[in-house]
Amino acid sequence: MKLIAFLRTIRVPPTLPEKTGPLQCRLFQPDFVPRDPKDKPKRYKYPAVYDPYGPRPPPSNKIVQLAERIAALPPEELAQIGPTLRDKLRHPKMQPISSEGMDIGPQGGASAGSAKAEEKKAEKTAFDVKLEKFDAAAKIKVIKEVRAFTNLGLKEAKDLVEKAPVVMKQGVTKEEASEIIEKLKAAGGVAVME
Repeated sequence: MKLIAFLRTIRVPPTLPEKTGPLQCRLFQPDFVPRDPKDKPKRYKYPAVYDPYGPRPPPSNKIVQLAERIAALPPEELAQIGPTLRDKLRHPKMQPISSEGMDIGPQGGASAGSAKAEEKKAEKTAFDVKLEKFDAAAKIKVIKEVRAFTNLGLKEAKDLVEKAPVVMKQGVTKEEASEIIEKLKAAGGVAVME
């Protein structure tokens, strides 16, 4: 009993919010200094050219000399640099975007019409084989035939067949294309030559 009476007489010190007030808390930011509301906001100035990867070292003298030699070449030799570098570095050749089927608009003009007329005159030597559709029951046979003439793995050939209509083989001769079409037809698929 005396212990309980003694504990009631002991005064508990006030808690932290009573000491610091409701708007301040010194637990997490001991060095916090509030901003003066009369101050203008700071403006940070970015460089004229912002590079998110940071500054790069300047090119070596060898690279600078090479660039000067390339710039001094005549235009005929400058045109040969791109294809030669692409071959040496084994980069894939970029396919040009064809305007067939697209509305060229007013900029096409007469030159687009004459280009199409020239294409019709020139006989086509390379053809593409396109799988239009296939019988669902003969899907496995079609995949086997696709693997035979494309040298793809089983998974790649299956994915390719499931994407139908899709171009199966590009740049083949007319005889080879017709042979592939016949094999696909016998397996249960419908292919066309483009």
